Amino acid sequence: MVCVWFGIAPGAAIAQISDNVVKIGVLTDMSGPYADLAGPGSVTAAQLAVEDFGGKVLGAPIEVISADHQQKADVGASIARNWLDTQHVDMITDLTGSSVALAVQQLTKQAGKVALFTAPSTTELTGKQCSPTGIHWVYDSYTNAVGPVSAMIKQGYDSWYFITPDYAAGYSLESNGMAAVKRFGGKILGSVRHPFPSADMSSFLLTAKASGAKAIMLSNSGSDLIATIKQANEFGLTENGGPALVAPQVFITDIDAVGLEMAQGMTFVTAFYWDRDDKSRAFAKRFFARQKKMPTMAQAGAYSAVTHYLRAIQAAGTDDGKTVVAKMKEMPVDDLFGSNGTIREDGRKTHDMLLVTVKKPSESKYPWDYYKILAVIPAKDIFLPLNESECPLVKHP
Repeated sequence: MVCVWFGIAPGAAIAQISDNVVKIGVLTDMSGPYADLAGPGSVTAAQLAVEDFGGKVLGAPIEVISADHQQKADVGASIARNWLDTQHVDMITDLTGSSVALAVQQLTKQAGKVALFTAPSTTELTGKQCSPTGIHWVYDSYTNAVGPVSAMIKQGYDSWYFITPDYAAGYSLESNGMAAVKRFGGKILGSVRHPFPSADMSSFLLTAKASGAKAIMLSNSGSDLIATIKQANEFGLTENGGPALVAPQVFITDIDAVGLEMAQGMTFVTAFYWDRDDKSRAFAKRFFARQKKMPTMAQAGAYSAVTHYLRAIQAAGTDDGKTVVAKMKEMPVDDLFGSNGTIREDGRKTHDMLLVTVKKPSESKYPWDYYKILAVIPAKDIFLPLNESECPLVKHP
């Protein structure tokens, strides 16, 4: 466990802040398949946010601690319970892996503490299992499916096969992807689920190709996705008019690991791209100096979420969980992460997203110059409509 202090506690007690300190826990995958897309980079992003805020809020020091949940829900829940019960953590963020996120959501809900989900994808976090103190910040399986499916079907890719990891986030992405294919007039020719993690994807890829589908949706991510893309290229799966690979949950670290030669032409949506504008480039430069990698959308999301959380504490005059989240929902979110951000009553943060394609090697002009932005998708067109939310906090007419 890593502990980093910012600021010095004043001698007098701070009435508005519990325990005279605001403690933020980054609970993430430090060494497993999602370590590159979140992991230590999410800790760095949280630390940068605290530093930029000045290290204190309402006169109280801000502390950042972190731990590795090992992609196990029971381990994550145990760490979170200890943080909440004995270490007086006020907010937990990152929470890579949907099973871990859902377990922690219940604990923070019971404790009245804040959970800011910047890395998991399941829509259940703002669906039936929503919480008055939980906010889903970056993306989800709905946004990641709707954008690329719509774009690909418009280009004629109207038959689909799904390769899905055998866990909650995979099921959610598969479900939303299939629904999007049907909504936009496509056909589903089949699906297969693979163990997690899985280094050998050959049989799943060959089965998908044999289906005759024009597009194969890879619903996995992290090291599993990297292995799938590499093996698809080794088999020449997409050559000579073969199916297109569509990977809804792609991070820039995945593209860096695979290389432009293999990844070129892949189309997907992302909530953040480091080279979008001056603000994103300035943050990315500072992040790179510490991590030696450009920030993913999950890591940039951690910076954004922590910053907005601290601003809400400042505005609310307290670190009480329910009060702070209510204030966060009142305040617009417009920062280096993205534009037109708002937080809905179901806890879903919405914002514009980017439809991007991976550049050809010849198009890349400098390191990490990987994406070509095709379009900015307005928030209203990419997130699940609020009137379709199953969150009990939403009042439907």
